[in-house]
Amino acid sequence: MRQLVNAKGLGWEIDSAGTGNWHVGHSPDHRSVKEAKRHGVDISGLRGRQFQATDFDAFDLIYVMDKSNYTDVVRKARNEADKAKVHFLLPEQQDVPDPWFDDALFAPVYKMIYAACEQIVDQQQ
Repeated sequence: MRQLVNAKGLGWEIDSAGTGNWHVGHSPDHRSVKEAKRHGVDISGLRGRQFQATDFDAFDLIYVMDKSNYTDVVRKARNEADKAKVHFLLPEQQDVPDPWFDDALFAPVYKMIYAACEQIVDQQQ
């Protein structure tokens, strides 16, 4: 998303956060770094952080990867306006597959996420 936004000069603030605390401060999975690099995207400097209720103040739109993340994020919403900011990355509330246990999924998941990000950028301009 960052790459797409920067390429179009949109000036949006893009961030990423998990709903659990188990990866806070850690680098992205080496397989994600490798797949992103294959597409000219450097995510090696990113560090994990946990989603906070204050993110509702910092961001106009919040995208989640799956139903579990949706539940976790909406649980932190303080009001209906916060809840209205939360959307699924994929259409029709589809879950983004987690490639953690299957190396072969990193490439198709990257393509899936990239296509969804392209669509969001095009719709929000």
